[in-house]
Amino acid sequence: MNFLRGVMGGPSAGPQPSGTETIQKLCDRVASSTLLDDRRDAVRALKSLSKKYRLEVGIQAMEHLIHVLQTDRSDSEIIGYALDTLYNVISNDLEEEEQVPPTMCCNTLFFTIAEENLSKQVDDLGSQFTEIFIKQQENVTLLLTLVEEFDFHVRWPGVKLLTSLLKQQGPQVQQIILVSPMGVSRLMDLLADSREVIRNDGVLLLQQLTKSNAAIQKIVAFENAFERLLDIITEEGNSDGGIVVEDCLLLLQNLLKNNNSNQNFFKEGSYIQRMKPWFEVGDDNSGWSAQKVTNLHLMLQLVRVLVSPTNPPGATSSCQKAMFHCGLLQQLCTILMATGVPADILTETINTVSEVIRGCQMNQDYFASVNAPSNPPRPAIVVLLMSMVNERQPFVLRCAVLYCFQCFLYKNQKGQGEIVSTLLPSTIDATGNSVSAGQLLCGGLFSTDSLSNWCAAVALAHALQENATLKEQLLRVQLATSIGNPPVSLLQQCTNILSQGDKIDRRGSKVQTRVGLLMLLCTWLSNCSIAVTHFLHNPANIPFLTGQIAENLGEEEQLVQGLCALLLGISIYYNDNSLENYRKEKLKQLIEKRIGRENFIEKLGFISKHELYSRAAQKPQPSFSSPDHMMFDHEFTKLVKELEGVISKAIYKSSEEDKKEEEVKKTLEQHDNIVTHYKKVIREQITGKDTQHHNSHGDTLQMNGIQTEEVNKLKEELEEWKTKHELLQGQLREKDSVIEKLKSSQLEMGTEQSSQISKSGGLEHNNDLQKELERLRSQIQLQSAEISKLQTENQKLQVLNATADPVLGHSSATAAQNSEWKGRLEQEIKELKSEVKALSEEKASLKEYLDSSSSTVAILQDEKSKLQQEVAESKKEQDDLLVLLADQDQKLSALKIKLKDLGVPVEDEDDIESGDQGDEDEDGDEEEQD
Repeated sequence: MNFLRGVMGGPSAGPQPSGTETIQKLCDRVASSTLLDDRRDAVRALKSLSKKYRLEVGIQAMEHLIHVLQTDRSDSEIIGYALDTLYNVISNDLEEEEQVPPTMCCNTLFFTIAEENLSKQVDDLGSQFTEIFIKQQENVTLLLTLVEEFDFHVRWPGVKLLTSLLKQQGPQVQQIILVSPMGVSRLMDLLADSREVIRNDGVLLLQQLTKSNAAIQKIVAFENAFERLLDIITEEGNSDGGIVVEDCLLLLQNLLKNNNSNQNFFKEGSYIQRMKPWFEVGDDNSGWSAQKVTNLHLMLQLVRVLVSPTNPPGATSSCQKAMFHCGLLQQLCTILMATGVPADILTETINTVSEVIRGCQMNQDYFASVNAPSNPPRPAIVVLLMSMVNERQPFVLRCAVLYCFQCFLYKNQKGQGEIVSTLLPSTIDATGNSVSAGQLLCGGLFSTDSLSNWCAAVALAHALQENATLKEQLLRVQLATSIGNPPVSLLQQCTNILSQGDKIDRRGSKVQTRVGLLMLLCTWLSNCSIAVTHFLHNPANIPFLTGQIAENLGEEEQLVQGLCALLLGISIYYNDNSLENYRKEKLKQLIEKRIGRENFIEKLGFISKHELYSRAAQKPQPSFSSPDHMMFDHEFTKLVKELEGVISKAIYKSSEEDKKEEEVKKTLEQHDNIVTHYKKVIREQITGKDTQHHNSHGDTLQMNGIQTEEVNKLKEELEEWKTKHELLQGQLREKDSVIEKLKSSQLEMGTEQSSQISKSGGLEHNNDLQKELERLRSQIQLQSAEISKLQTENQKLQVLNATADPVLGHSSATAAQNSEWKGRLEQEIKELKSEVKALSEEKASLKEYLDSSSSTVAILQDEKSKLQQEVAESKKEQDDLLVLLADQDQKLSALKIKLKDLGVPVEDEDDIESGDQGDEDEDGDEEEQD
């Protein structure tokens, strides 16, 4: 019967061996069997049990399986079984039916908890087995050797096992592969395998291999990875391809992201041109598959990697130009204006176009010329702005349009001028047939949607960024509020809405609207005194700001208070004192009385301490999780960082310091005007001489040309020396003030110091500094004399040049006089060159003197600190000694009193001293007698 049960497949009598026992027996067969067939069958059985009994097979069989890989290399079948078994043990990719037993499915909560616990156990198990496997580096090297085998049953499981090892312990395995000979190069051959399964898994392997390892990324790139991956993408059908295209794009992202070397290699290899066919979309864009959307999304991200604002500016600029010349930017703009494109692809395309044109004048000019396919045609910028101020559009899309507008205006004064010009009265379309960008921005600025207010305010602020001319021109913009009322300026309307913000019903956050308007006003008024004057001309603005800052409001309003403090600080710092009632000093007094300086500085610090400020300062792209978090703009955070410290200092400055600063500014402006006038005169002289040279004889033309060139060079050198001279004088004034402060502090400290040696040392240093100052001043006087001499020589040259022109026009009879003039001019030029050389030497000596004086100042400061420390220590020691002496006197007096009470005769100190003197006199008399 037992025989029949065995033949028929029925259950055998007696107890069945457990899984652990079976695995132990199979491991013994693998280790001890001499026949290859037996070992192969045992390994095959272990493979079949490795998924169900993963832990037992991993613990008992891993060592034997590694030994099989080392010894049975000739048999590809057993090697394949061993690799599959190791993969099942190490990999965490369990089948769905094995993840949770069916008995757990009755309770949803229990099912979820069990699934989470099981996944954690599975991850830990795979990581532990991987650590055991790679503990011996020779195992990974052996695996690399097996991957080189062409046999499908060896190569494919080897690739899967190596990929699983990289997933579990990526950095450790990467380091082992990196140091093994030709380790990375051997894996690159997988991309050339004709079998698609191995090639596709090879792409997945390289994805894991290149994660966060720049060294391996460079090796893979220089092993012709870009060429092979782009070929695979083309073969698979570009964006219409399957998941293989997605894997290749992810690998390309790993190779290029944050790797400047690979980005440059990609550009120099003309691979950017091969990206253009990816974005060729047809007229019918309906029914895009999910895979195509994913592929195109990754392709757009790859373009953004090459032109990311975080890349070095030179590399980004070269990639932007290459994308324009190969037509990639034009293709992206086609997708931008196409119909039927999915929303997420459209959003990512807008972001991509933004970074392709950011800071590149050529690309920005092209984007300004792009028109939407409408009737009549409208500029793409206008169409995008319509989406930005439309509250029915998705939030992510509106953020992308704002970013595109910001990138279009970044370092683009021409584009800024075009946007602002659409707001000026002379350029507004009276017919009303077309909507301009300026009208859309104004509409968004004054709409009842807070998000539109914020976006329009930030966009308009970017149109004024670092452009003082446009800030002044925007003051001319007048708005018609209602019929019968006079028009008001754009600046006035912004302040009106700001002050009446709580009274207007809005959709969204009222704080968001006020923050946007305050950012616009701060950008507008910064570095523009005329705009500050217009702002202060409205008597309601300053009381509103001081009232907002002085109030104690909640956390949400603290941000508004900080921005109001910044706006008030800008109104003080850039105030030209043209309005008597709002001069700098009066505004500071107002802050002191109504707010308090410390309170003002504290409110100003609310901005940079805010969490949303830190997020916005990280990158230029506005990325917000929700509309409520949309508070700060990246460029505005730079402005705050620049002005916060300056305003804090300006609040504490006295009126005298303000006057000195104004005088310095005026002198600088006068100097700039003189320099520009001088340059203009020189240009006019050069153009006049050029016309005279064309009319004169050939020989005289040559001589006169040489003379004017030399004169022009000398004039340029004179201008350089003037500017250097003024800089040196400014540095000397600064040194002089520092030394005077040190002298005063040194003298004050000297009165407190008991040691006279330190006094004399400080005075000696001061005397040395005075001598060096006198020497420096004499050098400057000599230099100014030399400069005046050069100017007189230059005037002489101009007179000679003017007198030489008519002489040069004579006939050949005056040739001797011309040669004489030429000799004299050459001699004058030589003298001027020698004087310039002497001035350069004097400049070097002046620099040396300045360096020595700065070092002397540093030494004085160190000595001052040491002396102050010594004074403090001596005072402390003296106080301690006095305390000790007082305690000792009290103890002595107490002891004397006790001795007197006990009847012991005690002598006072005066008696002892007189007794000592008497003894000394007696000793002296005895010595005389002897």
